[in-house]
Amino acid sequence: MLIKIILVALVIYMIVNLFLAMRIMMKNDPTHGPMSKYIGRRVLTSVVIVVLILIAIGTGLITPNPRPY
Repeated sequence: MLIKIILVALVIYMIVNLFLAMRIMMKNDPTHGPMSKYIGRRVLTSVVIVVLILIAIGTGLITPNPRPY
């Protein structure tokens, strides 16, 4: 159950970074940090999510759904 909470928190963090990057893009204010900082965090978070899912499946913490047919 803890792994699922961590994964949901990471997905929320990824979505927040997406909206922060959008806000920077819409304002076009040079005083704030670059948009690539938030996009980079989003990509890194995606990689961490995929690795955690693969580790959780490999160790048996979560089980994938059976084949639908």
